[in-house]
Amino acid sequence: MSDADNLEIFLSPIRTCKLYKPKFGQSGKENSVSLDGFKSLYGADQFYSWIGLDSELMYAAHKAAGGMTSVYRQIGIGCERLFRKIILDTVGYESPVYAAWSYETTKNVIRSGKPKQEKRVLTLDGRLEFSKITTPSVIEALNDWVRRYCAKIDAEVPTNGVVFEVRQGYKSKDSKRQNADIENASSAWAKGYLPIFAIFSAQIDADNMNRYMNSRAGVLIGNGLGDDLISLFAFVENVLGYDIAGFFARNSAVIKQEMNIVLDALLRPE
Repeated sequence: MSDADNLEIFLSPIRTCKLYKPKFGQSGKENSVSLDGFKSLYGADQFYSWIGLDSELMYAAHKAAGGMTSVYRQIGIGCERLFRKIILDTVGYESPVYAAWSYETTKNVIRSGKPKQEKRVLTLDGRLEFSKITTPSVIEALNDWVRRYCAKIDAEVPTNGVVFEVRQGYKSKDSKRQNADIENASSAWAKGYLPIFAIFSAQIDADNMNRYMNSRAGVLIGNGLGDDLISLFAFVENVLGYDIAGFFARNSAVIKQEMNIVLDALLRPE
């Protein structure tokens, strides 16, 4: 498993943040506003011009604020892609299709004043399918881990495997998002899968964690503990046989350099 390949998978989405420009209410990706466009837009607004909001510093503030959201989002995408790559490199799947899991659901919506049911396909970021894993050491370690984790959350051992929702961190108090997460977890159990939230950082609100685990949705977080029922890093090493903490430690200097380039670009007006 090449460090170089995994590093590129993780960093590639983060690099796109260097190109971020705020929209200032203009819809559509193509309507991002440059510094010159901002000066024209805010300079033509008498009120904003009078009070000094047409300043380059205001543009830089918007760019930094929106850019930070983009950075966290792209880190999450990098984590998701890296996690799925580790699965593919370690479990011996015949096809990459088994590395993620999706299911179909229906949603009631109003179209042209009339109620209608629309089908949606929802996808979780990673999957360990019992019957498709061909690496003996992973099969043995996963079966043992699932048995121990299900005992921890007082749940029956699933018939099909484990599915993962991968995130870089989770500090949101958004109840709508939490409800959607719990709905995903319920759907996973109904299809014979143990649902796990795989959080790369240790940043998850304690109330969120308790709510998920009380709903029989497991949570693993990024910390240095050796307990693979708590630590995502320990789980990946003990079950999948890959030292993900070592990967980040070895490549920390390169990742920090790339991150500093991104942050510097976001903090400059142009």
